[in-house]
Amino acid sequence: MKKYVLAGTILVIISCLFFLAYKHQQATYQPEYTGETELVTVDTVTTVYEPERLYGFNLDSFNVYEDIVKRNQTLSDILKTYNIDPTKIYEVATSSRKVFDVRKIGYRKNYTVFTTKDSAAKVVAMAYEPDKTEYVVFHMSDSVYTERVQKEKALQVRAIAAKIESSLYETLINANVSPMLVSKLVDMYAWQIDFFHIDANDYFKVIFEEELIEGEVVNIPRVVGAYFYHAGRDFYSVYYNQGDGLDYFDEEGNSLRKAFLKAPVNFSRISSRYSGRRFHPVLKRYRSHLGTDYVAAKGTPIYTVGDGVVTEATYHSGNGNYVKIRHNATYTTQYLHMSKIASGMRPGKAVKQGEVIGYVGSTGLATGPHVCFRFWRNGVQVDPFSVEIPPSQPIAEAHKEAYFKERDKILSAIDTISFLTEKPVLNASVD
Repeated sequence: MKKYVLAGTILVIISCLFFLAYKHQQATYQPEYTGETELVTVDTVTTVYEPERLYGFNLDSFNVYEDIVKRNQTLSDILKTYNIDPTKIYEVATSSRKVFDVRKIGYRKNYTVFTTKDSAAKVVAMAYEPDKTEYVVFHMSDSVYTERVQKEKALQVRAIAAKIESSLYETLINANVSPMLVSKLVDMYAWQIDFFHIDANDYFKVIFEEELIEGEVVNIPRVVGAYFYHAGRDFYSVYYNQGDGLDYFDEEGNSLRKAFLKAPVNFSRISSRYSGRRFHPVLKRYRSHLGTDYVAAKGTPIYTVGDGVVTEATYHSGNGNYVKIRHNATYTTQYLHMSKIASGMRPGKAVKQGEVIGYVGSTGLATGPHVCFRFWRNGVQVDPFSVEIPPSQPIAEAHKEAYFKERDKILSAIDTISFLTEKPVLNASVD
């Protein structure tokens, strides 16, 4: 029995010694330092809330009501629907006189009204968009005032190459290009290409600028360079300033612009040409017709075909409202049957090529809206289509080296444009 007690006592003592030794080891153990410590960095991300803004107003702070101007609706009519009293409306209209004419608020134009979010829903401002490029804000809170703000514009350069489909217009539309480019190309190539007779065998490449507002194209400021194949011929165009204003020139430095425009109006058709014998539709008898009749809608602007001085701007029973211009010692032109003569046109007034001198009408002996264009050379009326019109000034000798360097850069960029594709072109614009 004593042997069992002794054995048990020894076992207890050994267990205690083992436990004490283990505790000592735990208390004194330090892991070996290797010199490599991995640092874990936790980034703190702070989200800054940016409230949405419209016309400069925080949309979280106001009730916003968007609408369009109804037919015959005025600023007063709109503000009355928001319980603005007549005195405040008068104050708004008066304060805006030097900024915006409230009488020009137009049908189907967008406007937005901002009111407070409290129960009073007091109108603090109204924003109105006269067009895509700007907006007007009528402030009516603590003080009444009006501001006119130009929207931010972005400028980009694009390039496109395409073959003519049914028309230049449809070709550009199908290529996702603004139809505004049509008028640019037509004006640029007015003397080289007959755009009434382009066909499916014609094709073109063009580098041009676009102005965008909120992602929408609002203007095409200029064509930087272009190539057009028409009627078996190549036509190049380079935009360049040789000190007397920007103009378009061909690959040899000759101006694309002639001393006179090819036509005085954007017309739909020519109804009658210069003729020594024509049956007059009003007088019902044959007589000479010493002019060219361009048919266009009433009110279409009429342009002077060249620089000159107005010698007559008046009314005649046969000619109707008309303007006559002396361009130089050789050439004189006349524009008949205007619905009205442009403001400021009077004898002695100097005019520039392309300036509006009147508007298409049917005054005098005329059966429908058109402009009868008459052309004198050395005091004798002639058919303008039979006259070899002199070109404008070519690149001057002093500018040729710089021009040809610019020409090579632009034409090289044009050559890289592939058909059926459209891509941005960098550094191709002309300063």
